[in-house]
Formats: sequence, C-alpha cells, structure tokens
Amino acid sequence: MGKTPVELLIFDLDGTLIESKWDIATSVNLTLVELGLPQRSLEEIFGFVGDGVKKLLRLSVGEDHRVSFDEALRVFRGHYLAHCLDRTKFYPGIEAALAHFTDKRKAVATNKSIEYTEVILKGLGAHYFQFVVGGDNGFGLKPEPGMLLHIMERLNVPKEGTVLVGDSTNDINGGHNAGIRVCAVGYGMGNREKMVACQPDWFIERPEQLMEIFE
Repeated sequence: MGKTPVELLIFDLDGTLIESKWDIATSVNLTLVELGLPQRSLEEIFGFVGDGVKKLLRLSVGEDHRVSFDEALRVFRGHYLAHCLDRTKFYPGIEAALAHFTDKRKAVATNKSIEYTEVILKGLGAHYFQFVVGGDNGFGLKPEPGMLLHIMERLNVPKEGTVLVGDSTNDINGGHNAGIRVCAVGYGMGNREKMVACQPDWFIERPEQLMEIFE
C-alpha cells in the first residue's frame, strides 16, 4: 500500500499532541480547594477533559450553586496558567513526526481556550504550526466543523488534502462534519471503543505511524 498524500495536518491538542492531563487535574483540584469544595479523583477529572474548560469546570464543581461559574473560571485560570507547563509535554514521537512533515501545512484545532493553548505551545514548540484555533475563538467546539473549516479557508487547502488527527469522538465526528478524513490516535485520553464506533479513516497507536501513512 502506498502512502496517502496530504497537504494539511490539523492536530487536536490535549491527548493528541500533548500529555496534559496531570496539570489539568492538579489545577482543577487546587480550584476546588480554594472554592471550599471537595477534591475529585484524577480519573474522574480525566473523564471531564475534551469539551472545553467550561464543561470541565461545570462537571468538576458539580451542582454546588454556592459557587458561580465565573468565580470558578477565574480561580481555575490563575492556577492553570501557573501550572500548565509543570508536567505537560509533547507525547514521545510527536516532535519527530512534526519535524518529518516540515514541508506540510500544520495547524492546531482545540476545544481548549486559546489563552492556555498559546502559553503551552509557546513553551513546547509553537514554531511547528502555521495556524492555531482555540475553543473560544468563535467558531464553535468540535464536533461542530467551524474551526476546521476556518483553518482550511485561512491556509487555502482543500478538504481532500486535509487530515485531522485527534483522540476523541469530538475529533472524529468534527472531521467528518467538516468533510475531511480523520486519523484517530489510541495513546491519548479518548475511549477506544467509542472512537472506533465513529469510524475514523485511520487508527494509530504511536505518533511515528503518521510518517508511515502520509506523504
């Protein structure tokens, strides 16, 4: 089998490019403590990640209406900006893959707030990407196709030349909603069975496999 030609690789961030769950969970629990709420288990918080910070905090705070969402967001923002690069790293193999595709357009499409996204990418390697869109840039959250369509329009790459790489059903469904092919990754935070059920075009276990599939 030959490799699949690609012009633009759009990457999800958390669970695809970066292992970030530890810093997210730490910041959530620091937030809960400051708000006088009980901490949650790491696994519980990991399960809340993927739909943007608003959903993360609503689920983490729970039904405790003593705490306003704006207050929770303000407290979390302070903790996460202070801790978002404590343990967060590119997954092993990601930088090799990004360097391999030097001559391709590359972008990030994440449901994460653009503020946190830019801080993390600046710390780890923003130079790899031509364009970055976050969940609060006004194009909706994946699985809505808006941010993916915007990236293709801005970088002037057709749908047939674009592939989305991601670790969740939001990524797979978002890519399909945008009319592009999707490569799911099994090393991130996504539920494998749910991802397979969404029928991604490819499913990889290691970032290095991107170099074997695409040219």
